[in-house]
Amino acid sequence: MDRSARGAEASTSAPRWAVWAAYAVPLCVLPSAGWRAGEVFSGEVSFRDEGWYLLLLSAVTMGFAMLTPGLVHRWGERVPKWVPGLGGRAIPVRSAVVPAVVGASLIIALCLYGVLNWMFHLVDRAPVLIGPDDVARQPPGWEVGVLYLPALAWGPLVLVLALHYRRRRSRAMAFGTSSSAVA
Repeated sequence: MDRSARGAEASTSAPRWAVWAAYAVPLCVLPSAGWRAGEVFSGEVSFRDEGWYLLLLSAVTMGFAMLTPGLVHRWGERVPKWVPGLGGRAIPVRSAVVPAVVGASLIIALCLYGVLNWMFHLVDRAPVLIGPDDVARQPPGWEVGVLYLPALAWGPLVLVLALHYRRRRSRAMAFGTSSSAVA
């Protein structure tokens, strides 16, 4: 690798703080997802009633959280070569940034609602959208709140990473380089 190629790679690759932040996102979501799955497998919640929903919610949140490292790695810049028809093409910056910013904004709003409701008891009981109406279960205590506490960082981390991804990729495209183009 010649000197100019190394300079191009260094200027377009993600900095260490961004890589750490991207890997922190799944770790922020893991405690709450693990608690929800544990409720189903421990028998506290019936799979037939709402256990399927808790498992689905855990899988979806972890799935979205696991996409975050794509904002700092090559697989978030180019479609893998094994994908038929699209393999090797650059992913448009907007296609990654818009969903990440919208998702981060929704997560921030949801977390803000949860914190404000917990502090001020704005809504005593949410509507029961699944399962029987008359579930006589106590709401989770502070020990469950501790498991959701790391998830408060999820939205801000994704938002910062998405904006950095946009700046980094736009700068690379302006200079005609890409970290995935340099081997």
